[in-house]
Amino acid sequence: MPFVDLHSADDFASIYYTTNSLFGNVGGFDPEKPTVCILHPTFLDSTWLHQQFNDPRLDSEFNLIAFDMRVAGKSECRNSGKHDSWVDAADLAFCAQALRLAPFHVLAMESTSINCALRFAALFPEMCLSLALCNVPAPTELKWIYTAYDELIHTWCFADDLESYEHVAAEAVTFTFGADAPADLRDDLIAYWEQGMHPRKRCRVLEQANVAMNRVPLPAEAYPHITQPVLIIHGDANESCPRKYAERMAHELKGVLYIVKGGAGYLGIPQGTASIVNQVYVKFVSRLPRARSDTTTPTLPIEDRMQEALGKLEQIIGDSSIHTRDPLSSLSFCCLPDEIIQQQTDALNVYRKGQTTAYCPLSPAGRPIRRYSERPKDDWFESNTENISYAGGRYYSEPAARTQTSPLPMPKSEPMSPDDGRLRRGTFSPTSVEKLVIKGSMAKVVTGSQPTLHKLFL
Repeated sequence: MPFVDLHSADDFASIYYTTNSLFGNVGGFDPEKPTVCILHPTFLDSTWLHQQFNDPRLDSEFNLIAFDMRVAGKSECRNSGKHDSWVDAADLAFCAQALRLAPFHVLAMESTSINCALRFAALFPEMCLSLALCNVPAPTELKWIYTAYDELIHTWCFADDLESYEHVAAEAVTFTFGADAPADLRDDLIAYWEQGMHPRKRCRVLEQANVAMNRVPLPAEAYPHITQPVLIIHGDANESCPRKYAERMAHELKGVLYIVKGGAGYLGIPQGTASIVNQVYVKFVSRLPRARSDTTTPTLPIEDRMQEALGKLEQIIGDSSIHTRDPLSSLSFCCLPDEIIQQQTDALNVYRKGQTTAYCPLSPAGRPIRRYSERPKDDWFESNTENISYAGGRYYSEPAARTQTSPLPMPKSEPMSPDDGRLRRGTFSPTSVEKLVIKGSMAKVVTGSQPTLHKLFL
Protein backbone atom coordinates (compact mmCIF):
# COMPACT_ATOMS: atom_id res chain seq x y z
CA MET A 1 0.00 0.00 0.00
CA PRO A 2 1.28 3.54 -0.71
CA PHE A 3 2.27 5.41 2.42
CA VAL A 4 4.43 8.44 3.20
CA ASP A 5 6.31 8.06 6.49
CA LEU A 6 7.02 11.30 8.37
CA HIS A 7 9.72 11.01 11.03
CA SER A 8 11.01 13.60 13.50
CA ALA A 9 12.34 13.76 17.04
CA ASP A 10 8.90 14.28 18.60
CA ASP A 11 6.50 12.85 16.03
CA PHE A 12 5.76 9.95 13.73
CA ALA A 13 3.01 9.61 11.15
CA SER A 14 2.43 7.20 8.29
CA ILE A 15 0.12 8.91 5.80
CA TYR A 16 -1.84 6.70 3.42
CA TYR A 17 -2.76 7.95 -0.04
CA THR A 18 -4.64 6.65 -3.07
CA THR A 19 -4.81 7.77 -6.69
CA ASN A 20 -6.82 7.07 -9.82
CA SER A 21 -3.77 5.69 -11.65
CA LEU A 22 -3.57 2.04 -12.68
CA PHE A 23 -1.49 0.91 -9.70
CA GLY A 24 -2.73 3.49 -7.19
CA ASN A 25 0.49 5.51 -6.96
CA VAL A 26 1.84 8.77 -8.37
CA GLY A 27 4.19 6.94 -10.75
CA GLY A 28 1.21 6.26 -13.01
CA PHE A 29 0.14 9.89 -13.37
CA ASP A 30 -0.30 11.26 -16.88
CA PRO A 31 2.02 14.30 -17.13
CA GLU A 32 -0.34 15.89 -19.67
CA LYS A 33 -3.18 16.17 -17.12
CA PRO A 34 -3.49 18.52 -14.12
CA THR A 35 -3.46 16.96 -10.66
CA VAL A 36 -6.29 17.42 -8.15
CA CYS A 37 -5.80 16.64 -4.46
CA ILE A 38 -9.13 15.82 -2.78
CA LEU A 39 -9.34 16.17 1.01
CA HIS A 40 -11.91 13.88 2.62
CA PRO A 41 -14.80 14.94 4.90
CA THR A 42 -14.60 15.12 8.69
CA PHE A 43 -14.78 11.76 10.56
CA LEU A 44 -14.42 9.87 7.24
CA ASP A 45 -11.52 8.92 4.96
CA SER A 46 -10.54 8.70 1.30
CA THR A 47 -12.77 5.66 0.67
CA TRP A 48 -15.73 8.05 0.86
CA LEU A 49 -14.52 9.97 -2.20
CA HIS A 50 -15.75 7.34 -4.67
CA GLN A 51 -18.29 9.81 -6.10
CA GLN A 52 -15.32 11.86 -7.28
CA PHE A 53 -12.91 9.05 -8.24
CA ASN A 54 -15.61 7.21 -10.19
CA ASP A 55 -16.92 10.28 -12.03
CA PRO A 56 -15.62 10.25 -15.65
CA ARG A 57 -15.62 14.03 -15.70
CA LEU A 58 -12.88 13.99 -13.06
CA ASP A 59 -11.27 10.60 -13.61
CA SER A 60 -10.65 11.13 -17.34
CA GLU A 61 -9.46 14.74 -17.17
CA PHE A 62 -7.31 14.84 -14.03
CA ASN A 63 -4.79 12.92 -12.02
CA LEU A 64 -6.57 12.42 -8.69
CA ILE A 65 -4.88 11.88 -5.34
CA ALA A 66 -6.36 11.73 -1.83
CA PHE A 67 -4.62 11.45 1.54
CA ASP A 68 -6.05 10.02 4.75
CA MET A 69 -5.39 12.56 7.50
CA ARG A 70 -3.12 11.29 10.26
CA VAL A 71 -5.96 10.06 12.52
CA ALA A 72 -8.27 8.86 9.75
CA GLY A 73 -8.58 5.78 7.58
CA LYS A 74 -5.44 3.73 7.06
CA SER A 75 -3.05 6.43 8.26
CA GLU A 76 -1.36 5.93 11.61
CA CYS A 77 0.32 8.36 13.96
CA ARG A 78 1.39 8.92 17.53
CA ASN A 79 -1.50 10.66 19.30
CA SER A 80 -0.73 14.22 20.32
CA GLY A 81 -2.50 17.13 21.97
CA LYS A 82 -0.71 19.45 19.50
CA HIS A 83 -2.74 18.30 16.50
CA ASP A 84 -4.60 21.12 14.73
CA SER A 85 -5.29 22.18 11.14
CA TRP A 86 -1.87 23.81 10.76
CA VAL A 87 -0.36 20.38 11.49
CA ASP A 88 -2.61 18.84 8.81
CA ALA A 89 -1.39 21.46 6.33
CA ALA A 90 2.24 20.63 7.18
CA ASP A 91 1.52 16.91 6.68
CA LEU A 92 0.14 17.67 3.22
CA ALA A 93 3.23 19.72 2.34
CA PHE A 94 5.60 17.00 3.54
CA CYS A 95 3.72 14.41 1.47
CA ALA A 96 3.70 16.59 -1.65
CA GLN A 97 7.46 17.11 -1.43
CA ALA A 98 8.20 13.47 -0.64
CA LEU A 99 6.16 12.32 -3.66
CA ARG A 100 7.59 15.13 -5.84
CA LEU A 101 4.13 16.23 -6.88
CA ALA A 102 3.76 19.02 -9.38
CA PRO A 103 1.64 21.99 -8.19
CA PHE A 104 -1.93 20.76 -7.84
CA HIS A 105 -5.50 21.93 -7.39
CA VAL A 106 -7.14 21.31 -3.99
CA LEU A 107 -10.75 20.20 -3.54
CA ALA A 108 -11.61 20.26 0.19
CA MET A 109 -14.72 18.60 1.59
CA GLU A 110 -16.20 19.97 4.81
CA SER A 111 -14.80 21.51 7.98
CA THR A 112 -11.41 19.97 8.84
CA SER A 113 -10.39 19.66 5.19
CA ILE A 114 -11.28 23.28 4.47
CA ASN A 115 -9.27 24.52 7.44
CA CYS A 116 -6.33 22.40 6.28
CA ALA A 117 -6.61 23.65 2.68
CA LEU A 118 -6.69 27.33 3.64
CA ARG A 119 -3.59 27.00 5.79
CA PHE A 120 -1.79 24.96 3.14
CA ALA A 121 -2.51 27.60 0.49
CA ALA A 122 -1.24 30.35 2.78
CA LEU A 123 2.05 28.65 3.75
CA PHE A 124 2.84 26.82 0.49
CA PRO A 125 1.41 28.92 -2.35
CA GLU A 126 3.77 27.48 -5.00
CA MET A 127 2.30 23.98 -4.41
CA CYS A 128 -1.36 25.01 -4.69
CA LEU A 129 -2.92 26.05 -8.01
CA SER A 130 -6.47 26.69 -6.80
CA LEU A 131 -8.87 26.09 -3.92
CA ALA A 132 -12.39 24.64 -4.00
CA LEU A 133 -14.17 24.56 -0.62
CA CYS A 134 -17.41 22.61 -0.01
CA ASN A 135 -19.56 23.79 2.91
CA VAL A 136 -17.49 26.47 4.64
CA PRO A 137 -17.83 26.22 8.45
CA ALA A 138 -17.91 29.00 11.01
CA PRO A 139 -14.49 30.27 12.22
CA THR A 140 -15.06 28.40 15.49
CA GLU A 141 -17.68 25.79 16.16
CA LEU A 142 -21.27 26.94 16.76
CA LYS A 143 -22.26 26.63 20.40
CA TRP A 144 -25.09 24.15 19.86
CA ILE A 145 -22.88 21.93 17.70
CA TYR A 146 -20.11 22.02 20.29
CA THR A 147 -22.56 20.95 22.99
CA ALA A 148 -23.91 18.14 20.80
CA TYR A 149 -20.41 16.92 19.89
CA ASP A 150 -19.39 17.05 23.53
CA GLU A 151 -22.02 14.51 24.57
CA LEU A 152 -21.82 12.50 21.35
CA ILE A 153 -18.07 11.86 21.45
CA HIS A 154 -18.05 10.80 25.09
CA THR A 155 -20.96 8.38 24.60
CA TRP A 156 -19.35 7.09 21.39
CA CYS A 157 -15.98 6.36 23.00
CA PHE A 158 -17.35 4.65 26.12
CA ALA A 159 -20.22 2.60 24.67
CA ASP A 160 -20.26 -0.82 26.34
CA ASP A 161 -22.66 -2.80 24.12
CA LEU A 162 -23.78 -3.00 20.50
CA GLU A 163 -27.14 -1.29 21.05
CA SER A 164 -25.51 1.71 22.75
CA TYR A 165 -22.93 2.06 20.01
CA GLU A 166 -25.47 1.73 17.20
CA HIS A 167 -27.71 4.28 18.88
CA VAL A 168 -25.02 6.95 19.15
CA ALA A 169 -23.77 6.17 15.62
CA ALA A 170 -27.30 6.58 14.26
CA GLU A 171 -27.51 9.93 16.08
CA ALA A 172 -24.26 10.94 14.38
CA VAL A 173 -25.70 10.09 10.95
CA THR A 174 -28.79 12.18 11.67
CA PHE A 175 -26.63 15.01 12.95
CA THR A 176 -24.44 14.89 9.83
CA PHE A 177 -26.85 14.08 7.00
CA GLY A 178 -30.22 14.86 8.54
CA ALA A 179 -33.16 12.65 9.49
CA ASP A 180 -33.87 11.89 5.82
CA ALA A 181 -30.58 10.07 5.22
CA PRO A 182 -31.20 6.98 3.04
CA ALA A 183 -31.20 3.66 4.88
CA ASP A 184 -28.32 2.23 2.82
CA LEU A 185 -26.18 5.31 3.47
CA ARG A 186 -26.94 5.03 7.19
CA ASP A 187 -25.95 1.36 7.15
CA ASP A 188 -22.69 2.08 5.32
CA LEU A 189 -21.71 4.93 7.63
CA ILE A 190 -22.38 2.98 10.81
CA ALA A 191 -20.50 -0.06 9.43
CA TYR A 192 -17.53 2.18 8.56
CA TRP A 193 -17.45 3.71 12.03
CA GLU A 194 -17.78 0.30 13.66
CA GLN A 195 -14.69 -0.91 11.84
CA GLY A 196 -12.44 2.10 12.21
CA MET A 197 -13.73 4.29 15.05
CA HIS A 198 -14.92 1.95 17.78
CA PRO A 199 -14.16 2.37 21.53
CA ARG A 200 -10.85 0.50 21.21
CA LYS A 201 -9.68 3.33 18.96
CA ARG A 202 -11.21 6.11 21.01
CA CYS A 203 -8.01 8.16 21.15
CA ARG A 204 -8.21 8.52 17.35
CA VAL A 205 -11.86 9.51 17.66
CA LEU A 206 -11.07 12.10 20.33
CA GLU A 207 -8.16 13.54 18.38
CA GLN A 208 -10.34 13.97 15.29
CA ALA A 209 -12.96 15.68 17.44
CA ASN A 210 -10.31 17.96 18.95
CA VAL A 211 -9.21 19.17 15.51
CA ALA A 212 -12.79 20.03 14.56
CA MET A 213 -14.05 21.43 17.86
CA ASN A 214 -11.01 23.22 19.26
CA ARG A 215 -10.03 24.98 16.06
CA VAL A 216 -8.70 28.51 16.24
CA PRO A 217 -9.96 31.01 13.63
CA LEU A 218 -7.69 31.69 10.69
CA PRO A 219 -5.99 35.03 11.46
CA ALA A 220 -6.86 37.96 9.22
CA GLU A 221 -3.13 38.26 8.41
CA ALA A 222 -3.32 34.92 6.56
CA TYR A 223 -5.85 36.01 3.95
CA PRO A 224 -3.45 38.20 1.91
CA HIS A 225 -1.21 35.14 1.49
CA ILE A 226 -4.03 33.15 -0.18
CA THR A 227 -3.84 34.41 -3.73
CA GLN A 228 -5.03 31.32 -5.63
CA PRO A 229 -8.37 31.26 -7.51
CA VAL A 230 -11.09 30.18 -5.07
CA LEU A 231 -14.41 28.40 -5.63
CA ILE A 232 -16.83 27.98 -2.72
CA ILE A 233 -19.67 25.48 -3.07
CA HIS A 234 -22.26 25.65 -0.32
CA GLY A 235 -25.54 23.88 0.41
CA ASP A 236 -28.37 26.26 1.23
CA ALA A 237 -30.00 23.66 3.54
CA ASN A 238 -26.89 23.13 5.66
CA GLU A 239 -27.87 24.27 9.16
CA SER A 240 -24.56 23.34 10.78
CA CYS A 241 -22.66 25.61 8.34
CA PRO A 242 -24.78 28.75 7.85
CA ARG A 243 -24.56 30.38 4.45
CA LYS A 244 -23.34 33.70 5.83
CA TYR A 245 -19.91 32.22 6.56
CA ALA A 246 -19.53 31.01 2.98
CA GLU A 247 -20.46 34.48 1.74
CA ARG A 248 -17.98 36.05 4.12
CA MET A 249 -15.22 33.69 2.98
CA ALA A 250 -15.97 34.39 -0.69
CA HIS A 251 -15.67 38.12 0.02
CA GLU A 252 -12.40 37.76 1.96
CA LEU A 253 -10.76 35.59 -0.71
CA LYS A 254 -12.39 37.29 -3.71
CA GLY A 255 -13.71 33.90 -4.74
CA VAL A 256 -16.74 32.56 -6.60
CA LEU A 257 -19.69 31.30 -4.54
CA TYR A 258 -22.01 28.63 -5.92
CA ILE A 259 -25.11 27.66 -3.92
CA VAL A 260 -26.47 24.11 -4.21
CA LYS A 261 -30.24 24.25 -3.81
CA GLY A 262 -31.36 21.77 -1.18
CA GLY A 263 -27.78 20.78 -0.37
CA ALA A 264 -27.18 19.86 3.24
CA GLY A 265 -24.28 18.14 4.98
CA TYR A 266 -21.41 16.48 3.12
CA LEU A 267 -22.21 17.57 -0.43
CA GLY A 268 -19.68 15.21 -1.98
CA ILE A 269 -21.27 11.95 -0.75
CA PRO A 270 -24.98 11.80 -1.75
CA GLN A 271 -25.14 11.02 -5.45
CA GLY A 272 -27.37 13.98 -6.38
CA THR A 273 -25.36 16.76 -4.75
CA ALA A 274 -22.03 15.05 -5.52
CA SER A 275 -22.78 15.18 -9.25
CA ILE A 276 -23.54 18.89 -9.00
CA VAL A 277 -20.32 19.53 -7.06
CA ASN A 278 -18.28 17.61 -9.64
CA GLN A 279 -19.86 19.44 -12.57
CA VAL A 280 -19.31 22.87 -11.04
CA TYR A 281 -15.74 22.00 -10.09
CA VAL A 282 -14.79 20.73 -13.54
CA LYS A 283 -16.13 23.92 -15.13
CA PHE A 284 -14.19 26.02 -12.61
CA VAL A 285 -10.85 24.28 -13.22
CA SER A 286 -11.35 24.23 -17.01
CA ARG A 287 -11.32 28.04 -16.99
CA LEU A 288 -7.88 28.13 -15.34
CA PRO A 289 -4.56 27.81 -17.18
CA ARG A 290 -3.95 24.13 -17.85
CA ALA A 291 -1.12 22.73 -15.71
CA ARG A 292 1.05 19.69 -16.29
CA SER A 293 1.91 17.00 -13.73
CA ASP A 294 5.55 16.31 -14.49
CA THR A 295 7.50 14.92 -11.56
CA THR A 296 9.44 17.81 -10.06
CA THR A 297 12.52 18.10 -7.88
CA PRO A 298 12.02 20.65 -5.09
CA THR A 299 14.15 23.77 -5.56
CA LEU A 300 14.88 23.77 -1.83
CA PRO A 301 15.66 20.85 0.47
CA ILE A 302 12.61 19.84 2.50
CA GLU A 303 14.14 21.11 5.74
CA ASP A 304 14.87 24.55 4.26
CA ARG A 305 11.40 24.83 2.69
CA MET A 306 9.68 23.92 5.95
CA GLN A 307 11.88 26.37 7.84
CA GLU A 308 10.75 29.05 5.41
CA ALA A 309 7.13 28.06 6.10
CA LEU A 310 7.72 28.37 9.84
CA GLY A 311 9.01 31.90 9.25
CA LYS A 312 5.84 32.81 7.36
CA LEU A 313 3.72 31.22 10.08
CA GLU A 314 5.53 33.34 12.65
CA GLN A 315 4.54 36.48 10.72
CA ILE A 316 0.91 35.36 10.47
CA ILE A 317 0.50 34.33 14.11
CA GLY A 318 2.82 36.90 15.67
CA ASP A 319 4.68 34.37 17.84
CA SER A 320 8.42 35.03 17.72
CA SER A 321 9.27 31.54 19.02
CA ILE A 322 7.86 29.64 16.04
CA HIS A 323 10.98 29.93 13.86
CA THR A 324 13.03 28.14 16.54
CA ARG A 325 10.98 24.93 16.27
CA ASP A 326 12.05 21.78 14.46
CA PRO A 327 11.24 22.27 10.74
CA LEU A 328 11.10 18.50 10.15
CA SER A 329 8.20 17.98 12.55
CA SER A 330 4.60 18.66 11.54
CA LEU A 331 3.78 19.30 15.21
CA SER A 332 6.04 22.36 15.07
CA PHE A 333 3.29 24.10 13.06
CA CYS A 334 0.73 23.79 15.89
CA CYS A 335 -0.76 27.17 16.83
CA LEU A 336 -3.00 26.15 19.73
CA PRO A 337 -2.64 27.98 23.08
CA ASP A 338 -0.57 26.12 25.65
CA GLU A 339 -3.54 25.52 27.95
CA ILE A 340 -5.53 23.87 25.18
CA ILE A 341 -2.59 21.65 24.23
CA GLN A 342 -2.31 20.56 27.86
CA GLN A 343 -6.05 19.88 28.15
CA GLN A 344 -6.05 17.83 24.96
CA THR A 345 -2.99 15.88 26.11
CA ASP A 346 -4.60 15.14 29.47
CA ALA A 347 -7.82 14.02 27.78
CA LEU A 348 -5.92 11.66 25.47
CA ASN A 349 -4.16 10.15 28.48
CA VAL A 350 -7.48 9.53 30.21
CA TYR A 351 -9.12 8.07 27.10
CA ARG A 352 -6.12 5.78 26.62
CA LYS A 353 -6.78 4.05 29.94
CA GLY A 354 -8.59 0.79 29.32
CA GLN A 355 -8.68 1.38 25.59
CA THR A 356 -7.31 -2.06 24.66
CA THR A 357 -10.04 -3.83 26.66
CA ALA A 358 -12.91 -1.53 25.69
CA TYR A 359 -15.97 -2.80 23.85
CA CYS A 360 -15.50 -3.67 20.16
CA PRO A 361 -18.63 -3.93 17.97
CA LEU A 362 -17.00 -6.37 15.53
CA SER A 363 -17.13 -10.12 15.07
CA PRO A 364 -13.98 -12.26 15.56
CA ALA A 365 -13.46 -11.91 11.79
CA GLY A 366 -13.17 -8.13 12.18
CA ARG A 367 -16.47 -7.34 10.47
CA PRO A 368 -19.64 -5.63 11.75
CA ILE A 369 -21.96 -8.10 13.49
CA ARG A 370 -25.00 -6.88 11.57
CA ARG A 371 -26.31 -4.08 9.43
CA TYR A 372 -27.99 -1.35 11.39
CA SER A 373 -31.23 -1.70 9.40
CA GLU A 374 -31.36 -5.42 10.30
CA ARG A 375 -31.23 -4.93 14.06
CA PRO A 376 -34.13 -6.33 16.15
CA LYS A 377 -36.81 -3.69 16.65
CA ASP A 378 -39.26 -5.48 18.97
CA ASP A 379 -38.34 -3.34 21.94
CA TRP A 380 -38.18 -0.03 20.13
CA PHE A 381 -40.91 2.40 19.21
CA GLU A 382 -41.00 2.47 15.43
CA SER A 383 -43.10 4.38 12.91
CA ASN A 384 -43.72 3.33 9.32
CA THR A 385 -44.84 5.19 6.22
CA GLU A 386 -48.52 4.38 6.85
CA ASN A 387 -48.58 6.39 10.08
CA ILE A 388 -48.80 3.18 12.12
CA SER A 389 -46.54 2.91 15.17
CA TYR A 390 -45.44 -0.38 16.66
CA ALA A 391 -44.51 -0.72 20.33
CA GLY A 392 -44.40 -3.87 22.41
CA GLY A 393 -46.57 -5.95 20.07
CA ARG A 394 -49.42 -3.44 19.74
CA TYR A 395 -50.23 -1.05 16.93
CA TYR A 396 -51.30 2.56 17.33
CA SER A 397 -52.60 4.90 14.67
CA GLU A 398 -50.93 8.31 14.80
CA PRO A 399 -52.81 11.51 14.02
CA ALA A 400 -52.19 12.58 10.44
CA ALA A 401 -51.58 16.19 11.43
CA ARG A 402 -48.65 15.19 13.61
CA THR A 403 -46.89 13.06 11.02
CA GLN A 404 -47.28 15.70 8.33
CA THR A 405 -45.52 18.42 10.25
CA SER A 406 -42.00 19.24 9.16
CA PRO A 407 -39.03 18.37 11.38
CA LEU A 408 -38.01 20.88 14.01
CA PRO A 409 -35.30 23.23 12.75
CA MET A 410 -31.80 23.02 14.15
CA PRO A 411 -30.97 25.46 16.97
CA LYS A 412 -29.54 28.81 15.93
CA SER A 413 -26.46 30.11 17.71
CA GLU A 414 -23.25 32.01 17.18
CA PRO A 415 -19.71 30.56 17.07
CA MET A 416 -17.84 29.85 20.29
CA SER A 417 -15.93 32.79 21.70
CA PRO A 418 -12.40 32.13 23.01
CA ASP A 419 -13.56 32.32 26.64
CA ASP A 420 -16.56 30.05 26.04
CA GLY A 421 -14.28 27.64 24.23
CA ARG A 422 -11.96 27.36 27.21
CA LEU A 423 -14.89 26.58 29.49
CA ARG A 424 -16.39 24.01 27.14
CA ARG A 425 -13.06 22.31 26.44
CA GLY A 426 -12.92 21.43 30.09
CA THR A 427 -15.54 18.76 29.41
CA PHE A 428 -12.81 16.71 27.73
CA SER A 429 -11.08 16.34 31.07
CA PRO A 430 -10.60 13.37 33.39
CA THR A 431 -13.64 14.42 35.45
CA SER A 432 -15.91 13.90 32.47
CA VAL A 433 -14.84 10.28 32.18
CA GLU A 434 -14.62 9.07 35.75
CA LYS A 435 -17.96 8.33 37.39
CA LEU A 436 -18.77 7.81 41.05
CA VAL A 437 -20.85 4.70 41.72
CA ILE A 438 -22.59 4.42 45.12
CA LYS A 439 -23.57 0.90 46.11
CA GLY A 440 -25.95 -0.20 48.86
CA SER A 441 -29.51 0.61 49.94
CA MET A 442 -30.67 4.20 49.63
CA ALA A 443 -31.63 4.37 53.32
CA LYS A 444 -28.14 3.32 54.35
CA VAL A 445 -26.53 5.78 51.99
CA VAL A 446 -28.71 8.69 53.13
CA THR A 447 -28.31 8.02 56.85
CA GLY A 448 -24.68 7.02 56.86
CA SER A 449 -23.12 9.15 54.14
CA GLN A 450 -24.45 12.65 54.71
CA PRO A 451 -21.01 14.35 54.50
CA THR A 452 -20.20 12.44 51.31
CA LEU A 453 -23.43 13.48 49.64
CA HIS A 454 -22.98 17.04 50.81
CA LYS A 455 -19.58 17.19 49.14
CA LEU A 456 -20.90 15.43 46.08
CA PHE A 457 -23.59 18.02 45.38
CA LEU A 458 -21.52 21.09 46.17
